[in-house]
Amino acid sequence: MHTRPCWVEINTRSFENNFRFLADLAGPHVDLLAIVKANAYGHSLRLCAPAAVRAGAEWLGVTSVEEGIEARRLCADTRILVIGGAFPGQGKDVLHHKLTPIVWDAWQFDELEDAARAADMRSVSIHLEIDTGMSRQGADLQSLPSLLARFHRDSPLRLEGVMTHLFAADEADEAVTDNQLELLEDALSLINTTGVHPGVLNVGNTAALLAGQAPKISALASRFGMKTLIRPGLALYGLVPEYDPGFLSSEPISLGRSRRELRPVLSWKSRVVSVRSIAPGAVVGYNGTFVATEPMRLALVAAGYADGLDRQLGNRFELLVRGQRAPLVGRISMDQSVIDVTDISDVAAGDEVVILGSQISESITAFDHAKATDTIPWEIFTRIGERVPRIAI
Repeated sequence: MHTRPCWVEINTRSFENNFRFLADLAGPHVDLLAIVKANAYGHSLRLCAPAAVRAGAEWLGVTSVEEGIEARRLCADTRILVIGGAFPGQGKDVLHHKLTPIVWDAWQFDELEDAARAADMRSVSIHLEIDTGMSRQGADLQSLPSLLARFHRDSPLRLEGVMTHLFAADEADEAVTDNQLELLEDALSLINTTGVHPGVLNVGNTAALLAGQAPKISALASRFGMKTLIRPGLALYGLVPEYDPGFLSSEPISLGRSRRELRPVLSWKSRVVSVRSIAPGAVVGYNGTFVATEPMRLALVAAGYADGLDRQLGNRFELLVRGQRAPLVGRISMDQSVIDVTDISDVAAGDEVVILGSQISESITAFDHAKATDTIPWEIFTRIGERVPRIAI
C-alpha cells in the first residue's frame, strides 16, 4: 500500500453469503430488499450494491436520490427504493434514473406528477409509507383518504407498494409491533376500499427478520394479495443485534443460527508508524491525560478521530497488534493515536494494527466500540471517515 496506512477491508463474499443466508431465513414467499443506504452503512456502496445483486437482490434501499443515482450507475437493472423520498426539484432525476421513491405527503405527489407530465410518462411506480407509530415519516390514517384520491385515472402515479417501519421489533414485548401491524392492516383495508390495489407490502428490518416476524408479515400481505418485501440492514454486514436478556420470551432459533452463520464484512486497519521508549513521568498526548509511571514502549498508529476513531477511546480502549491487545494511551489526535506495546515483543514500524476486526485469535467488534462510546454499531460504521479507503478483499 503506497498511501497513508489507514484503510478498511470489505469482504464482499461475506456480504453475499449473509444475504443468501437471510433470504433462506426469510422463507420462499418473502423477497429481501438490501439496505445499502449511507454508503452501505459506511462499508462502500460501490462494493456492496453489486455484491447484493450478485447474491440475488432484486431491490436496493438507499437514503436519497443522490445515492439512488450512484446505485443506478453501479446496478443498471436493479429496482432502487429511495427510502428518504425525493426533495423539491428532484422529481426529474427520480424518473430519469428509474428510481422508486417513498411518498407520504401531498407535495411529493405534486413533485412527481409534474415531472412525469413534463417527461410525458404515463406510469410512475411509487411506494406509500404509513406512519404506524414512529412519528418520523409516513401518512397517518386521517390523511390517507386524501392521498389515495391522487391515484385517479388521469394521474401518472401508480401505487406499487405500501410500507411502514417496525421501530421496536428488537424489544421483548411484541405488543408494540403487533399494534403497528394492526394499524397497517387498517390502512390496507382502507386502501382496498378505494379500488387501489398495491402489489407489494414492504415491512420489516433486521430485527424483525431475526425475531421471526417474517411469517406474520407475510400472512398480512397474503390477506391482501400482496408480495412481502423485508428490508435487512445490519445483518447484511454480519452483525446480529445484541438484545437485552429479556428479548422475546425465549431466544428464537433463528437468532442462535444467525450468530453462527453471519460473518462480519468490514475490517478496519492501520500500521505502526514508529516506536519509542519513554521514562517514568513522561506525558503522552494532548493535555497530558496519560503519565507514565514506569519505563514504557509506545507505538504511533496512523489513525485518529478524523478517520472515525472516537476521541473518547483514549485511555479506555485497546487495538490489536501482533495478535495482542495494546491499550490506547493519551488522547486520540486528529490523525494519530498511541498504543502501549511495552508487553508485546518486537513491535516495529510497519506492523499491522487492527482497529476493528480480527488478528490471529483476538477480535474487536463494532459492538466493542459502541459499548466504549455509549452508542450503537450503526454509528461506528457510518462515521469511519471518507478519507479512509474501502478495499475489496
